[in-house]
Amino acid sequence: MSQMPGGLCYKKMSQDGQLDRESWKVFQIMSEFVDGFERLAPIWPSVSLFGSACTPRDDPNYQKAEEIAHLLSDSGFAVVSGGGPGIMEAVNKGGYLGKSPSIGLNIMLPHEQSDNEYQDISLHFKHFFSRKVMFVKYASAYVVLPGGFGTLDELAEILTLVQTGKTRRIPIILVNSAFWEGFLEWLRTAMCEAGTISISDLDLMQICDEPQEVVDAIFVHYESRGFEPSLAEKEILLEL
Repeated sequence: MSQMPGGLCYKKMSQDGQLDRESWKVFQIMSEFVDGFERLAPIWPSVSLFGSACTPRDDPNYQKAEEIAHLLSDSGFAVVSGGGPGIMEAVNKGGYLGKSPSIGLNIMLPHEQSDNEYQDISLHFKHFFSRKVMFVKYASAYVVLPGGFGTLDELAEILTLVQTGKTRRIPIILVNSAFWEGFLEWLRTAMCEAGTISISDLDLMQICDEPQEVVDAIFVHYESRGFEPSLAEKEILLEL
């Protein structure tokens, strides 16, 4: 703290100025939510897909992501990605080539992120947390391909929300068993044995290796109930 005369007053003025800036940020955050709700609510059913921004175009995971998205799009699902390069680009490209909308939820980052060119609908976010709500709120399924911390973040988000009943139960599909088997084994041998999760929590996820498997798994989940959320689920999603 400054020892200069008036230092206390100066510090308080600085704090007030910072508080004013932070308070005004609420309106920016609100605008991201309102824009997302207005543009995504009419588009359903949709599937959110995730994976690394660093995956090159000649990588088998890129090609698989594109094929999955194309199949989903032709099956009537809008496909939603983070809008960037790598797996995200593959997802948007597959959706763009299909019959349903290809949607990118782009995030403004100091490096790495740049919008890919395969988006019918593009939204832009400064805040990860508002973007994450949009991935979850309108998704009929989550498809998770190999990725890094961001991919794990999105996977942990949906698992937490479903586990705690803060959102409805939807298919959560991990693609590429060779990539995910070590992670799943760690969940079984570390978290389950420590009692931090239940063994039944692992049933929230399933693994698929082939693109058609992914599409079939989603349809199997909904074949007895349809894609439209129930009234109770709509109330849950309203409070998400």
